[in-house]
Amino acid sequence: MKTALVWFCRIFVGLLFIFSGLIKANDPLGFSYKLIEYFEVFHINFLDNFAVAIAMILCALEIILGFALLVGARAKATLWGLLALIIFFAFLTFYSAYFEVVRSCGCFGDAIPLTPWQSFFKDLVLLLLTLVVFFNRDRVKPVFTKKGSDIAVGVATVLAFGVGIYTYSFLPVLDFLPYKVGANIPESMKIPPGAQPDEYEQTYNLKNKATGEKKVMNDKAYLSSGIWKDDNWEVVGDAESKLIKKGFTPKIVDLAIADMQGNDYTQELLTNPFYNLMIVAYDLKKTDETAIDKINVLALNLAQNYNTRVVLLTSNSAADAMNFSKKHKLYGEVFFADAVPLKSMVRANPGVLLLKDGVVIDKWHHNNMPGYDELVEKYFDRDAVRGGGNQRVK
Repeated sequence: MKTALVWFCRIFVGLLFIFSGLIKANDPLGFSYKLIEYFEVFHINFLDNFAVAIAMILCALEIILGFALLVGARAKATLWGLLALIIFFAFLTFYSAYFEVVRSCGCFGDAIPLTPWQSFFKDLVLLLLTLVVFFNRDRVKPVFTKKGSDIAVGVATVLAFGVGIYTYSFLPVLDFLPYKVGANIPESMKIPPGAQPDEYEQTYNLKNKATGEKKVMNDKAYLSSGIWKDDNWEVVGDAESKLIKKGFTPKIVDLAIADMQGNDYTQELLTNPFYNLMIVAYDLKKTDETAIDKINVLALNLAQNYNTRVVLLTSNSAADAMNFSKKHKLYGEVFFADAVPLKSMVRANPGVLLLKDGVVIDKWHHNNMPGYDELVEKYFDRDAVRGGGNQRVK
């Protein structure tokens, strides 16, 4: 009976660590953004430049240790490693939940969003199951021979790091973000008729001018009691707002595109009925400038031959963007948006989106951006024949 329990915990813990590691390894750049949030909370921002490397290592460790537990390789070292990881993650999720510093822990990336408290309780269950195996580690026997288990873990190690390096270099294999291929951006920003908004509760701190008595009341009690009519009571400080019921939230809530003067171009750019190329470089100081030059040549050819509108989206200041544009002789228009949605649009700096009627037709990392001929053959010429695309300029 005890052996069966250990086997159950061993399989469950191993598979969950592998799943968690793979989900995050599918998007290591996104995971690194989450790590940077934690670095800021703990005032260790000097690690920001190493966030991607740390993200890849953590993802790989989850996969490797989970796999090692399943095959029973080096049980003692494996279980110590798993225990250290789960305690580390449990601490982070508890800290995030209790102090409300990071809204989502990123445990399962964007595939399965969890609140900090959900993540913490998940980690508690995982910790208990890990402890069951840890205190019965003498029962964890290797599935293969010692040499065979080591070889299997070695192969898993290569694959674990390989997945992270590949997805970092060529975009996630599975895109769980709201700007994935096929997504209709304007529709993803709408709130349907009749949808319930978030419900908040306002809390007031009150003080009696005459007696010094203090009270704390929510907005409903404040209004229904009629205390607001009594001049002896005054509200001290600002009211505290607390979310008590989550309403409908659009998939995209934070996208606003503006020009240098602050004029809103969001709808104009997202309702263009023809193909348009959107180059996303959320941070021009860190962008790959060689890639920008290659994309600029491609964009210029598409604009000249197919009247394609080309825009560069960035979160940098207008002065920095203009200097960058002059330096690289950029053809397209320059617009500005917050870094958060730009990071979600495409996990690359720079990355490219091909849009039509606000729909993401395709997207690319600068490392796998197709050439002019391939783009024209696949999209522009084919659509022009059907009469629904950018017509070739003669």
